[in-house]
Amino acid sequence: MATKADFTPEEWDALEKGITGAGMLVATSDRGFFDSFKEAKALAGHMNQARTKSDSALVRDLAAAHGTPFGVTASPAEIEQGTREKLEVGVAALEAKAPDALPAYRALVLDVAESVAAAAGGVAEAEAKALETIRAALGSA
Repeated sequence: MATKADFTPEEWDALEKGITGAGMLVATSDRGFFDSFKEAKALAGHMNQARTKSDSALVRDLAAAHGTPFGVTASPAEIEQGTREKLEVGVAALEAKAPDALPAYRALVLDVAESVAAAAGGVAEAEAKALETIRAALGSA
């Protein structure tokens, strides 16, 4: 089983930020003040669940990440591009170094993104588009 030591700092950063970036991408695709609180709670809850209950040690380590991959002033376009890049780098690293962990990583990213999308009472059209972007970057479209 792969661990953090198997990845370069840049690869590990991409893996971590791909997860939280996916949540942010969905949250910022259909902004609403009160929705943001629900979406942040969904993201944190999903990360906590993965950190404590995942069968994958790599996923547990990645889910322990704190912080956000983008600053408060990042535009939706910057968040989309940055998330896509982080996910692509992370997937490439997993394909090369830990292909057996790739399905668990993809599932975590999609579960986080989908829970954020559904947190405010359903998936809006813009959120569905963000989910498609995430699936494409993960190679699971």
